[in-house]
Amino acid sequence: MDSADTDETPPDRRSAGFKDRTRVADARRRLLDAATPHERTERLSLVPADGRALAEPVSSPRAVPNYDRAAMDGWAVRARDTFGASDRSPGILRVADAEPHSVPETPVDPETAVRVHTGSKLPAGADAVVMIEHAEHVGDDLEVFDAVTDGENVAPVGEDVADGQELFEPGHRLRPSDLGLLKSVGVDRVTAYERPTVGVIPTGEELVQDDPEPGEVIETNGLTVSRLVDRWGGVPTYRNVVTDDESALRAAIQRDLTKDIVVTTGGSSVGARDLLPEVVDDLGEVLVHGVALKPGHPVALGIVEDTPIVMLPGYPVAAIVNAVQFLRPVLKYVGHLPDDPPPTTEAELARKIPSEPGVRTFARVTVDDDGRGNDGDDLGGDDDASSLSTATPTRASGSGVLSSVALADGWVVVPEGREGFDVGETVTVEHWEWSA
Repeated sequence: MDSADTDETPPDRRSAGFKDRTRVADARRRLLDAATPHERTERLSLVPADGRALAEPVSSPRAVPNYDRAAMDGWAVRARDTFGASDRSPGILRVADAEPHSVPETPVDPETAVRVHTGSKLPAGADAVVMIEHAEHVGDDLEVFDAVTDGENVAPVGEDVADGQELFEPGHRLRPSDLGLLKSVGVDRVTAYERPTVGVIPTGEELVQDDPEPGEVIETNGLTVSRLVDRWGGVPTYRNVVTDDESALRAAIQRDLTKDIVVTTGGSSVGARDLLPEVVDDLGEVLVHGVALKPGHPVALGIVEDTPIVMLPGYPVAAIVNAVQFLRPVLKYVGHLPDDPPPTTEAELARKIPSEPGVRTFARVTVDDDGRGNDGDDLGGDDDASSLSTATPTRASGSGVLSSVALADGWVVVPEGREGFDVGETVTVEHWEWSA
């Protein structure tokens, strides 16, 4: 973890501290400006393409449907043969085929009807379908009680997708519904960008994987960050813990410069054991060191041989906040993936959230949805504040209290220009962990 204030450090780093902290938006922009999207692509079948960003446009090789088809169960007819039909004076047609077929071969001659079901190819000569409930089959005749117009209850060629229609542009992230559409038009493979690769390097001589002795700490940041990388569309390589040694840190970073992004945890502050910013600056350039956000202002961002380096603080909550604010957007950018905002809930604040002016604060909250539906819609008809969800700040708010994030429903972002939110205010809760 980041060193305490009692650690001995060189005077220049100690005096610098974090007096001049970069705003979140500015820090993110510097990182993205230094990054470059990769251009590696691969051909994929539809199932593994789920969630991937397309590298080439996709157009439909055929129309859907590629034939006129019945949109209802009923009888294929010539519309003009039903004109004037009603309940009192039904039209009478001859039944040419009373058995529904998926591909009817019986043509519809004048004054005749052919049985069809939903999805059937419309028989030759027909231009409409009488719904089955609007007609009655009596012997060799069909009594029609409701006239139809040309094209009624018929799905024409290309109603769903036209032949040659452009479906998706490069950069579109494929969803399950997109895969169904692609299959329907006969596309079974697509060209997508490879998932961006990320080296995840936990650092700190006090870290162990299990059974900690006094003074040791279970390593959790690397695990958490690697799973976030996977959820966000990247390919994480979760490395073993690297001790607080300049040579070891240098070697670990150089090893992972083959990745699209390198992210480290711990060692990003200004203590004697916080060596990462100096190592990165020696190998490349530190773009930002110290950001005006809470928790987690000792984050550092750099670039080495065109590889973005995200140096997260060692405290678990601070690591997560900064991963969402900086690692996620650069991963999305490098991997050509859309950086969609997280889902949100409007809620009434149960307790005050204090914050420091000029600092963006991320306050963890739980959300009580009493009085609202699961999708966030009010169950009642009133628009007053009592119909809102309730957001309650977690009691434990320290940046080292991992349970305060794991047991929360999201966080409320207090912008730099506010000195917190008062009890009863309506706030926006970001459900960041539900956002891919």
